[in-house]
Amino acid sequence: MDAALAEDRLTRAERQGLRLGILCRTLAVGAALVWLLIAWAGTGFFPAVWGLIAVAAFTLFGVVSYLVIGTRFDRWWLKYALYAADILGVCALFAVLPISRDADIPQIIAFRAYGIYYLFPLIAMACLSLSWRLVAWSGVVAVIGWWAAFGLVVAGMDQTLSWGDVGVGATRESYETVFLSIDFIGVGNRIEETGFVLIGALILALAVYRARRVFFAQIAAEAQKDAERAERERVGSMLGRYVPEAIAERLMADAAALAPQVRHGVVLVMDVRDFTQFAAGKDPTDVIEALNAFLADCADVIAEHDGVVISFTGDGLLATFNTPLDIAEPEKAALAAARGLRQTGRAAGFGLRVGLAGGPVASGSVGSSKRQAFTVYGDTVNRAARLESLAKTLGESVLMDETVARAVAEELRPLGLHEIRGFASPVDVWADTAR
Repeated sequence: MDAALAEDRLTRAERQGLRLGILCRTLAVGAALVWLLIAWAGTGFFPAVWGLIAVAAFTLFGVVSYLVIGTRFDRWWLKYALYAADILGVCALFAVLPISRDADIPQIIAFRAYGIYYLFPLIAMACLSLSWRLVAWSGVVAVIGWWAAFGLVVAGMDQTLSWGDVGVGATRESYETVFLSIDFIGVGNRIEETGFVLIGALILALAVYRARRVFFAQIAAEAQKDAERAERERVGSMLGRYVPEAIAERLMADAAALAPQVRHGVVLVMDVRDFTQFAAGKDPTDVIEALNAFLADCADVIAEHDGVVISFTGDGLLATFNTPLDIAEPEKAALAAARGLRQTGRAAGFGLRVGLAGGPVASGSVGSSKRQAFTVYGDTVNRAARLESLAKTLGESVLMDETVARAVAEELRPLGLHEIRGFASPVDVWADTAR
């Protein structure tokens, strides 16, 4: 998943969370409205008409906002305006909603009897939006709104008392006189509660921010897995279907092994003897099916000896040992594979010719950025191909050069030096005598 798709997914999640927060808020305000109406009907308490209108307006505002989120009328600032309106509305209630309709009680009692904790659910609901900015915004607005309401109430009082009026060395009576006074405003208490609200909001904002980072880290990890999966598929497409499992796993763990390099290896070139005669007069579909089944068996033989099938060459194949990755004793592995191929050919009714050559082998990925293939090239590859052709002339099934012969030194017959097309010097050739 790319970054744009991740952003889109997170945006949709934010929108859903915001709608959930607005729904919770609307239900809470609606419940408050119902509670006021029940109190009016059941106890005779008559709330202020403007108060009922305000609560009803907040409820309606929430319903409209819920319906607007995610539509073409939605705007980035709408959620900030909504939460600011809710928080400032609650603060306003503390400033103007009378504590009692019958007694002359200063409004400061509302701050002392109830408290800023009424704002906590609004800040908590902002977390549902998955927007750390909205959470931090809600905390800042809560502090500003609370102090504004507090300042408005204090400004209308004729006399105020606070902790500073207790004095040094105060007695119990002094504390009772100040703290229990109806004019006690408690500036220090307002500092503490707004400080804790702001700290709590910022911690929640940080938690939401970290959650978002974890989300993007997970997306990045998924993208990395997708890239690794694509790389494995690319490796599989370049090396063909029949790659030994152990080698495939090593290639997946070290894709750099496919980079251009020159290393010692053994090249095996195989061809079916008299395949043209075999195919003559047969249905092409039957010929292809038989050839595919036979080559699949041959590739399995190569894989059993830790070889890699580089390519299929019509009615034959080209395989390598010890490239692109290390294996022990590649010459012996290649000769064992050649003998296994010969037995597989006999079982299928085919005669085979195999050429084996050892030496430096150049390998690597070639092609364009859209299509690549893994290939091997160099004198060792050409020598193996020429030995396979020479086997037809000499009537042998498996020929090898001196490099392979010296490494295996078993059941071989020297055939002497032979001129090979493309090489300036004659090549010492050996034939496999095992049957």
